[in-house]
Amino acid sequence: MTPNPPAPAALWSGGWYRFAHQQRSPNFGPRPDGAHTDLVVLHSISLPPGQYGGDEVMALFGNTLDWNAHPYFESIRGLQVSAHFYIRRNGELWQFVSGDDRAWHAGASHYRGRSNCNDDSIGIELEGLEGDSFEPAQYETLTSLLPAIAQAYPIRHVAGHEHIAPDRKHDPGAGLDWQAVQRGTGWKTRCFPPSVRSSLHAEKM
Repeated sequence: MTPNPPAPAALWSGGWYRFAHQQRSPNFGPRPDGAHTDLVVLHSISLPPGQYGGDEVMALFGNTLDWNAHPYFESIRGLQVSAHFYIRRNGELWQFVSGDDRAWHAGASHYRGRSNCNDDSIGIELEGLEGDSFEPAQYETLTSLLPAIAQAYPIRHVAGHEHIAPDRKHDPGAGLDWQAVQRGTGWKTRCFPPSVRSSLHAEKM
């Protein structure tokens, strides 16, 4: 495998996307030598679950969440996680980890014949509740971000957390409109998980 190519300077600098707000997370590490970053993993997250608009997710990724602020937080006390990107309900885009680095979003996982998907994937969190729907503004941001990522990294696959860790995770769930993702990106059906391909438009080649 060849290492990741240099990112186009107009959109990226050191793995940071120019159109995202930046809040650097301490929860990251180097990718393995020769990592071939060809996967994007979509997640959903809200803290507390189902409540939107606050800064709790950002605090979680920055290790500054007040564990005593809500009863639910006791169940995740001490958790150290991150994603590369976070798309809020209004479409606002934040970045926490350089795409050149390994964020802590996938956990134990396996996809396209490889394990440890953190090693060679980009993680995108959508503010939302597992199984619930997402806002048009989020799809607009997501479908502009995905091609931009593909300009910087050799992306060939996009999947949900539920597809790379089906025994543990179920997000983003049935509320994610995969057809909207495909329409917005123009990506071929082969880029998407086998379980959702039947709902997508057939490849035109």
